[in-house]
Amino acid sequence: MNWMLLICAGIFEICWAVGLKSSHGFTRPVPSLLTVAAMAVSLLLLSFSMRTLPLGTAYAVWTGIGAAGTVAAGMIFFGESVSILRILCLALILSGIAGLKILAQK
Repeated sequence: MNWMLLICAGIFEICWAVGLKSSHGFTRPVPSLLTVAAMAVSLLLLSFSMRTLPLGTAYAVWTGIGAAGTVAAGMIFFGESVSILRILCLALILSGIAGLKILAQK
């Protein structure tokens, strides 16, 4: 269950990063409120997952999901460049996340 909370926390991290761009420096009220709400939910879920997951693993997985997801969102929604090297880098991040999860098994 804590792994699911952590994955959800990572998804909300992606949401707040995308929302941060959409808020235009917190000058747009609705995207700004949604961004702050997503930040709060992300941190809350991260804190719940850390009740039983190791600190380093949980934090690394959370930031990895956020980083990889945000890069993918930038490519899909904001027209950021898509190249084989960027996709390879995303694959490296995702393989690191998978490795940390596998090695954290008790």
